[in-house]
Amino acid sequence: MSSEHSSPSGQPSSEQRFGEFVAVRRHGEDGVVELALDRPKAMNAVSTEMARSIGAACAALAADSSVRVVVLTSTHERAFCVGADLKERNSFTDAELVRQRPTARGAYGGVLELPMPTIAAVHGFALGGGFELALACDVIVADESAVVGLPEVSVGVIPGGGGTQLLPRRVGAARAAELIFTARRVEAAEALSLGMVDSVVPAGQDREEALALAGRMAANSPVGLRAAKRALRLGHGMDLAAGLEIEDAAWRTVAFSGDRAEGVAAFNEKRRPNWPGE
Repeated sequence: MSSEHSSPSGQPSSEQRFGEFVAVRRHGEDGVVELALDRPKAMNAVSTEMARSIGAACAALAADSSVRVVVLTSTHERAFCVGADLKERNSFTDAELVRQRPTARGAYGGVLELPMPTIAAVHGFALGGGFELALACDVIVADESAVVGLPEVSVGVIPGGGGTQLLPRRVGAARAAELIFTARRVEAAEALSLGMVDSVVPAGQDREEALALAGRMAANSPVGLRAAKRALRLGHGMDLAAGLEIEDAAWRTVAFSGDRAEGVAAFNEKRRPNWPGE
């Protein structure tokens, strides 16, 4: 189902629904796409149905070459996402929990594996799986109301949406251990100082600022953006020699592309590039 609504710039953008709880919104013609979590009655708690919809939306976005940057947002005023739907989980048998696991992993992995740059726009509570969805993004923009954390051990589980692997990559192993083992919630200012988020903006401005940042990214080569993300992701944690080989392989995918030819031509002709995206 598609509809029309206004983007922050006032330009109309199309909306496509993935199930009841996820919306994909296109902002103008610049390749910026908003992936909106839209389960307000449950503060975006991720149910099986919602996880399935996130995974489906990410699969569609990953296959769409016109998408340059994805911004992960929330329609709830007081929460980005409070994590897994524990009311639903409480009703599961052990067998049902095992069967649900691939669906849950598909949601978090779907965001993590998007080939284009991703930005999370976080306000209010981003806890457990909610913070893991943000951690799966390349950049996290939080507003002053944000409260983040991985409290899973307080309810007898562990972070299962990538948190034990993604948080240490941001804040270091010892700091991640302290945060996960204490299950504590962290407010925006401290989260910024620890590196859990990348910027803090005034309350209510996270979505607007994230979309503006996405627009600045999307002005660049789509081929270059995807190749740079691939090199960053694959090279992380490698020794320098291996990392440089990964970078070289990514460079070769763009060196003979139409985007490179257009970028060089536009520079020499002192004009804005018209990226072919190939």
